[in-house]
Amino acid sequence: MAKWDTAYEWKVVTLLGLGFGLVGLDRWIIAPLFPVMMKDLGLGYQQLGNIIGILGLAWGAFAILMGGLSDKIGHRRVLIPAIVLFSLLSGLSGLATGFLSLILIRAVMGLTEGSFCPTSFAATAEASAPQRRGFNLGLQQSTFALFGLGLAPIIATQLLRVVPSWRYVFMVVAIPGFILAIFMFFVLRDPHHITSREPKAPGHKWSKIFHQRNIVVAMFGLFCAMTCVFVLSGLMPNYLTDYLHLSTEQMGVVTSALGFGGFVGQFALPGLSDVLGRKIVAILGFAATAVMLRAFIAVGPNPAMLFGLLFMVSLFCLGLVSLLTGPIAAESAPVGLVSSAVGIVVGAGEIFGGGVAPSLAGFIAEHYGIQNILYLALTGATAGVLVCFFLKETAPRKVGVLAPSLVTSG
Repeated sequence: MAKWDTAYEWKVVTLLGLGFGLVGLDRWIIAPLFPVMMKDLGLGYQQLGNIIGILGLAWGAFAILMGGLSDKIGHRRVLIPAIVLFSLLSGLSGLATGFLSLILIRAVMGLTEGSFCPTSFAATAEASAPQRRGFNLGLQQSTFALFGLGLAPIIATQLLRVVPSWRYVFMVVAIPGFILAIFMFFVLRDPHHITSREPKAPGHKWSKIFHQRNIVVAMFGLFCAMTCVFVLSGLMPNYLTDYLHLSTEQMGVVTSALGFGGFVGQFALPGLSDVLGRKIVAILGFAATAVMLRAFIAVGPNPAMLFGLLFMVSLFCLGLVSLLTGPIAAESAPVGLVSSAVGIVVGAGEIFGGGVAPSLAGFIAEHYGIQNILYLALTGATAGVLVCFFLKETAPRKVGVLAPSLVTSG
C-alpha cells in the first residue's frame, strides 16, 4: 500500500481552511456593518434579511450544480476561479448605492461561494487519511466561523474607526482572497479519478445519491442547524443594539462569540464524532444548542453572560453544520459522487436555512419585534434533535471499514 502523502494533506487543509475562512469573512462582514449601512442607504430589517437570504439561495443552488460539475472536471477548475470571483464581488459590495445593487452583488457572490463550498469539502476529504477525515473537514470548516463570525465583527467595528466609510471595509477584506488563489494554483491537485490514466469506471447516476438515507437526513438536519446559525448571525448585531441597547463596541465583542464558539465547535464535534460516532454527537449537539439558546433568550443586557452563552450556542450549532456537511455527507456518498452529495446537502441547507430563514426572520423582526427572531432559531435547534435520530452511523472506527465512497480516492 502506498504511503499516505501527509505533507500534501496538511497543505490542502491549510489552504482550503484559509479559503473557507475568507468565504465566511466576505459573507458575514456585512452583518456588523449593517447598523451603519441601513442609515446610509435607508434600509430596514426586512431588507437585511432579504440581502442575507438571497446570498444563501444563490449559494444553495450553485452548491448543488457545481458540486456535480467538479466531480467531472476536477477541483482546481472550480476552486481557483471561485475564490478570485467572490473576493472581487466582496470588494464591489462597497460600491453599492442602494438595496437593488447590493442584493444583485450579493446574489452573484452567492453563486461563487456556493461553487467553492462543496468542492473544497470534497478536496479535503480526498486529501485526508481516513482516520483524520472528520477532524480535517471540521478544521477546514472551523475557519468560516472564526473569520466570518468571530473576527468579522471586530475587524468591521475597528476598521470603521480608521477608514472614511463602511464602503472601504469591503474593499480591504477582499484583498487576501487574490493572494490565496495564487498559492492554490501551485499546490492543489485534482482528484484521483480525474488524473488517473486508468480506464474510467462507469458513471453513477446523480439520482443514486438520494438512495442513501443519510443524505436525505443530513439535508433536513442542515436545514435545522442553518436556520439557527443564520438567523442569529444575520440579525444578532441589530438585536444587541436595538433591543438590548448595547454600544457598538459591546455589540462587536458579543457577536464575535458566534465565531469563536463556532471555530472550536467545527473541529471539536467532527473530531469527537471520529471517536464516539456521528449519530450520537449530532443528537447531543442539537440538544445542547437548544438548551444554551433558551438560556441566552432569558439574559438581559449583560455582555459577559451574553458572550458566554452565545459562544456555547455557536460551538454546538456550527459544529453540527461541519459534521453534517463534512464526514456524514462525504461518507454516505456513492463512489465518485462525493462533491455532488456534499453539494446537495449544502444546497438544501443553504436554500432553506440560509435563504428562506433569514428572510422570514427579517419579516418577524419588522412586524413582531426583533427579539422574537430567537424563537425561530430555537425551533430549528429543537427540530434537529428529532431529525438526527434517523441517521445511520458511518464513522470508520464505529462501522469497522472505510467509507466506500472514499476508498478509491487518493
